[in-house]
Amino acid sequence: MHRMRAEEIAQSPDMKHVTYNGKQVYIQQVNDNNTARIFPIDEPQNEIDVQLTNLYEQI
Repeated sequence: MHRMRAEEIAQSPDMKHVTYNGKQVYIQQVNDNNTARIFPIDEPQNEIDVQLTNLYEQI
C-alpha cells in the first residue's frame, strides 16, 4: 500500500477493508519508516507495526 493512501485510511472516519496476512485490520497510524501500527479488527489488543507493502486494501 502507498504511504499516502495508508495515511488517508488512518485519518478517515469510515472503516475501510484493509488486510494483513489475510485478516482485516485497522490502521491506527502511519510511521515515518514506511510502517504502520495496526491491529486485527477482532483482536484490538494485538497491536503490531508492519511494512506498508504488506497491507492491502480490498475494494
